[in-house]
Amino acid sequence: MKYVRALALLIVFSAAPLQAQMISGPATALDGRTIEMTGTIIRLAHIDAPEARQTCQRDGAAWACGIEATENLAAIIGSEPVDCAIIGVDASDIPLATCENAVFDVGREMVRRGLGLAADEAPEDYAAATAIAQGLRFGLWAGEFERPDQWRSTNPGSVMRLARAQHSAAPERAARARPAAEQRYTNALGCAIKGNHSRYGDMIYHLPGQRYYDGTRPEAIFCTEREAMAAGFRRSKE
Repeated sequence: MKYVRALALLIVFSAAPLQAQMISGPATALDGRTIEMTGTIIRLAHIDAPEARQTCQRDGAAWACGIEATENLAAIIGSEPVDCAIIGVDASDIPLATCENAVFDVGREMVRRGLGLAADEAPEDYAAATAIAQGLRFGLWAGEFERPDQWRSTNPGSVMRLARAQHSAAPERAARARPAAEQRYTNALGCAIKGNHSRYGDMIYHLPGQRYYDGTRPEAIFCTEREAMAAGFRRSKE
């Protein structure tokens, strides 16, 4: 009888899903898909993003899409704690995790801003975020770019040097990219900064109290001005 009960317990525990390892704390962006957190290097699951040294094309000229991706990730994680659930490791044995803070699913927000590319196995809401970025021509979708995996294959030297920096101390550039705390604009419905396209096609954001705020129909909503600017919007002049 004892053997039967023990066997039953073994079956129950074997069938139970393994809990993802959780890690929480302040984080620093190292590139558009990689953070350093409490001394641990973590890559965002379900997305790829331009390497820190990668460049793309926009308006017929080269632009530092890798740096912009890094700065956007820094703006998204901000200075508040981030909660990451480690779900595996990548080919370099770096932990892969889904990460969230009080405002964002971090990986999904990178995709929504057009500076992250959703993987084939990403959750369905990542596909919706991709559609928003493509429709509004955010980030990479505003120009021409080489997929990050292809760029890495043709620029292995740059990728290897970055990887060594990640596993040692965080680069000074990444530390500088981490933003200071800033004013947050919220209301009963959540974030309160309204972003939309003007009649001339400009991407403008409006703060509560500004002249055109109440009459603006938002196409995007942000909590901070840094988030709005990172998504390509500029502040309304009045």
